[in-house]
Amino acid sequence: MVEALDLFLKIGLDKRTAENTIANNKVTSNLVAVINEESAEVSRLDGLSVALFFVHSYEIDHLAAVTDGCERSTGNLLYTVATKFPANALVHRPKLLEYIVSSKIKAPAQVEAAFAFLTVTGSEDLDISKFEEACGVGVEVSVEDMERTVNEIFEERKSAILEQRYRTNVGDIFAQVRKKQPWADPKIVKQLIDSKLYALLGEKTAADNEKPVKKKKEKPVKVEDKSTTEEAPQSIPSEEELNPYLIFPAPEENYKVHTEVFFSDRPVLRACNSKAILEKHLKITGGKVLTRFPPEPNGYLHIGHAKAMFVDFGLAKERGGGCYLRYDDTNPEAEKKEYIDHIEEIVGWMGWKPFKITYTSDYFQELHDLAVELIRRGHAYVDHQTPDEIKEYREKKMNSPWRDRPISESLKLFDDMKRGMIEEGKATLRMKQDMQSDNFNISLHTHMLETSGVSIQVMIMHIALSILLKISHIRYVFCTMPLLLLPYLLCTLEFETRRASYYWLLDALSLYQPYVWEYSRLNITNTVMSKRKLNRLVTENYVDGWDDPRLMTLSGLRRRGVTSTAINTFVPFSSVVYIEQSDFRIKDSKDYYGLAPGKTVLLRYAFPIKCTEVVLSEDKKTVVEGVLHWVAEPSPGIDPLKVEVRLFEKLFLSENPGELDNWLDDLNPESKVVMTCAYAVPTLRDAAVDDKFQFERLGYFVADKDSTPEKLIFNRTVTLRDSYGKAWK
Repeated sequence: MVEALDLFLKIGLDKRTAENTIANNKVTSNLVAVINEESAEVSRLDGLSVALFFVHSYEIDHLAAVTDGCERSTGNLLYTVATKFPANALVHRPKLLEYIVSSKIKAPAQVEAAFAFLTVTGSEDLDISKFEEACGVGVEVSVEDMERTVNEIFEERKSAILEQRYRTNVGDIFAQVRKKQPWADPKIVKQLIDSKLYALLGEKTAADNEKPVKKKKEKPVKVEDKSTTEEAPQSIPSEEELNPYLIFPAPEENYKVHTEVFFSDRPVLRACNSKAILEKHLKITGGKVLTRFPPEPNGYLHIGHAKAMFVDFGLAKERGGGCYLRYDDTNPEAEKKEYIDHIEEIVGWMGWKPFKITYTSDYFQELHDLAVELIRRGHAYVDHQTPDEIKEYREKKMNSPWRDRPISESLKLFDDMKRGMIEEGKATLRMKQDMQSDNFNISLHTHMLETSGVSIQVMIMHIALSILLKISHIRYVFCTMPLLLLPYLLCTLEFETRRASYYWLLDALSLYQPYVWEYSRLNITNTVMSKRKLNRLVTENYVDGWDDPRLMTLSGLRRRGVTSTAINTFVPFSSVVYIEQSDFRIKDSKDYYGLAPGKTVLLRYAFPIKCTEVVLSEDKKTVVEGVLHWVAEPSPGIDPLKVEVRLFEKLFLSENPGELDNWLDDLNPESKVVMTCAYAVPTLRDAAVDDKFQFERLGYFVADKDSTPEKLIFNRTVTLRDSYGKAWK
């Protein structure tokens, strides 16, 4: 650390900046590497060539590293390179340093322009002429041109400058000059601005030297009575609130580093698309945004899938693209045509239209060919270890004894696997990754080591009666889905730690690398979302089918009376939220932690909000004593219309039943209450299936599909008052 500090001081960093840098290991490492880095020309030569090169070079002083120090202005630029250089273009860092040390690039604006140019270039060959043009190399802006630009800007802002005098924001003027003359010498520009200010304003007066008056404290939040004032306009939501898809780059901008993969025995892999691969992708897709919604047809979709649809279909719709409905049919034992038909129908009910319907099995041949190519490139091998042996070797960070077998041997064995000549489970194709990695996320938990990529099984698929490969590892399928030419892959957070494995595979096969984005899973309390558990509830008759209104399946919610519009509105985080009335007070106090006028609080799992205004309802002074609702006899001695009403409560007693060993014992025996003889008004006699009503004081109800002309049945969608927190005390 002492040696690093000396180096930083030698290049002109002030002591405080140098000490702060030492506290950051990553920046320290980068800056030391920058200071010691050789020029691009020297780094490409062997020992004898370097000696000869130095003999004949006229710029020897500029081509060596700056370990002996440099001017402060140069050192500041080196610091900028160490902290901001684009990771996808590190191969070109020596060239930029060469330009900085030789003073061909000497201004921060030039360095920023270099970053922008190199970010797009990536690891491709550097076009020196375009690079120099983009960075203003050799461009000299005369003092006359700088002065003329300064005069123009002062003329435009003259009235404001005369009013504000020496309180004028000089930084704004400087920024305007830089915009018009990006390669102007900043020191000279500063001198010209100061001179012009003095010429226009003269000596500073006593008023100029006075400290600015502090801003007054914010006025107390106004509490308005809606009954006596006009309704205040609502605050305009931010652009991010209006469009949650702004975080995604355009397809043509997908050249930045996605992730860094650290190895124990080789340089860091900075995964990004090369210029050639990106151009090929854009040529094939025309720059169109394509996403995919990939459900597994092994059950009915639930509300968690609604969020996935909102993300996948929503992004494609917002960008004017299309979303594949891609059935992940890699487990035929659990799949049924009933589930495939249901998924297609429920996707349409949710308001989404697929760009194209495909199956993972459509790509089995291409996936097989990629697996063969992976072997040919030396990145995969056929292994015979048992699952227990694999686990043991992973924990000990040991290579498989089959890892280094000849490529030709693995190719032959893999072909035998495909032809069914090897017993199931006796051979596995494994990716040849880093078993000795010290990175926790790419050791045991993300399977960044040697991953079981493909196993072979002869099967009959519902798509066609043919012999197909069974792609048994979702990671292999996920990674190679660029076969669909997707610029984005959207998935839930449990896949986040596997990024290194994804991008390693794509890089190993020289495939296009999509922009991967993970989002949180949607979890609902007092129910289960696992398809395996849902399947058991259905098949063992704990509930009345996949569309039981107590389930959080989309079919169950629909039968309960919830609309697709309501579900799609529920999934995103809206700019309008509702809080408990007890969490707000007009008058704040020290021991109160809820929301009050002028106070900022944190929304759970979201962001801080501040109460800036309170608008009271018109009936704030109205005291309702209560009303009675009633149903009359249609005629003397004749009972009113009799209907059946089904009341639903939470399916499980615990908030997280899925975490319990005996989760079925946690089923709520009162989750479904059937009122076989309820009185209703005569107008309900004409109700059709899926018609929705509000029953006064009881809640919202929907006519159920089990209804008959003789007896109508209504399911309760939701009560008018939430009893959560009280019902289970």
